[in-house]
Amino acid sequence: MTLVEVGPRDGFQAVDPFIPTDRKIALIKALYAAGMRRIEVGSFVSATALPQMADAEAVWSAACDLPGLDPQVLAPTLRQVERAMAAGVDHVGFVLSVSEWHNLNNVRRMPLESVAEFARIVDVVRAGVRLRVNVATAFDCPETGLVEEDATLALLDALVGLRPDAEFTLCDTTGRARPDHVRRLFSRAQERFPQAASWTFHGHDTYGVGVANVLAAYEAGVRTFDASIAGLGGCPFAPGATGNVATEDVVWTFEGMGRRTGVDFDRLLPVAAEIVALPGAETGGRVRTAISRRDACRAA
Repeated sequence: MTLVEVGPRDGFQAVDPFIPTDRKIALIKALYAAGMRRIEVGSFVSATALPQMADAEAVWSAACDLPGLDPQVLAPTLRQVERAMAAGVDHVGFVLSVSEWHNLNNVRRMPLESVAEFARIVDVVRAGVRLRVNVATAFDCPETGLVEEDATLALLDALVGLRPDAEFTLCDTTGRARPDHVRRLFSRAQERFPQAASWTFHGHDTYGVGVANVLAAYEAGVRTFDASIAGLGGCPFAPGATGNVATEDVVWTFEGMGRRTGVDFDRLLPVAAEIVALPGAETGGRVRTAISRRDACRAA
């Protein structure tokens, strides 16, 4: 099992004001010290569009100094992928949406135009650069509602053939997916695309079923999961959506089930507390709050 910590990207980008670069690096190091070995450390995007990610090169460089860490970044266009590779990045995530509405708002393209952009990226990435494809609104669109499973599978049809050794991530962007939907879609995707190298679930906890959806994906055979420390995050084009499922909630659940995550829960909790204290941070998660209340009651 692999947990991918996406807080320093999906989480930090939702925070205003700017988090100083040395503070970002310190938090990444704290996550690493707690046992996280895959961390999405930032986005290579326009600094005008997303000022929080203006220091992506510096953060990436610092993350590379941590032995055994597999850092990754998001780069939504060919231009930004080329910028990332120029900085030495060797693990890049691309993003597109099943929903036309969401893709137009997020990356200013129709979904099939994004597929064409991914094809161009595949053509230019150098040997050794790993690719990840984040399929947003795979289950639900904030504007149009339920996304048909066949629509998601049809988009995957166009993607998997371009780079079957990529990591394919199905994203519950709004947090409205239910466990049966998650289980069924992953089962169908794995059956339909046996050549796909790996699958990941990226869930939000807007409706309180984030961990249940993680477990549903696990039951379907998925073994890689995105999570965000303290549930930090959101999506500007998914109004009302909260952050990703909290890393500490996922670790607590799996470790309690005897499924080893490689993460030290006791060292993770103080990092979550630091995230909560960030100015402008909107956080979530349940385990941290429950433990804090329990400890307060014991101290009373």
